[in-house]
Amino acid sequence: MDNGCIEEREEYTLKTFEDGSKITVRDLQMVVLDIMDEVHRVCIKNDIKYALIAGSALGIVNYKGFIPWDDDIDVCIEKKDWARFVEAMKKDLSDKYYFQCFETDKRYNVLIPSMKVRKKGTCIEEVNFLLKNRCKSGDGIFVDVVIYDNIADNKWVDEFNRTKVKLLMPIMVLLDNLHFNPKLLKKWVVRIATKYGEKHKNSKLTSQTIAIPWEKFLHEPVFLKEDVYPFKLYEFEGRKFYSYNNIEKVLKEWYGPNCLKKWDGKKWVETLPVEKRKPKHTVNLSLTSDKIER
Repeated sequence: MDNGCIEEREEYTLKTFEDGSKITVRDLQMVVLDIMDEVHRVCIKNDIKYALIAGSALGIVNYKGFIPWDDDIDVCIEKKDWARFVEAMKKDLSDKYYFQCFETDKRYNVLIPSMKVRKKGTCIEEVNFLLKNRCKSGDGIFVDVVIYDNIADNKWVDEFNRTKVKLLMPIMVLLDNLHFNPKLLKKWVVRIATKYGEKHKNSKLTSQTIAIPWEKFLHEPVFLKEDVYPFKLYEFEGRKFYSYNNIEKVLKEWYGPNCLKKWDGKKWVETLPVEKRKPKHTVNLSLTSDKIER
């Protein structure tokens, strides 16, 4: 019976031990899902709107859950709710988890997702050669949270403002790798992004904060606010999580018109080429310890 999603799910191995046992992407997904359940709980308790974005949103449409090779969850919070969200995490996050962000730890780098919510008693090493986690609280398995803010309607104005941050990025990366914490530059980046969002509060567009400068020139994921907000509930791994208002339109704009599942006459099938179906964020991990076995 067709349930409206791709049902075939291959297994992807992340780590194999000498005794033949292994950790799969699905094992990691279950830990990430546990963290996401907690993020959802805190947001609902405090009436804070959130949405699954990027590959997590694509998983909603194609699989009603994780894409089988996806090894993380990405979440957005609107800028207007960000301060309340940070306070809610301080107050209500279960002691099984912890979070890292610039507002609570100036060692946190503002060029990466705006917050990482991590699970205690786990550890993960990311594919990240430029910016290491400098927060001393740990390297637990995480959910990424990014700020969504107002974006200029004119794409050239938008790119000009993003370029300010992109020009600062090499300096900040260099200082970070020399183990100098560029706190003043971090504050400047946050200020640039905040003022930019405030200036364009009446625009029709939204996107992740320009403080995150890693997208390609003129290819930033920018969307109509009416397609993103208000967030809607969707099925995800047997529970309900929020995502974009017009989820399929946003995904096609982000990943292209062929990103969604296709019907082959008998079942829904994946459109991404097989050679591209691989986890891309994880180097090494432990599901049961805050230290990684080498």
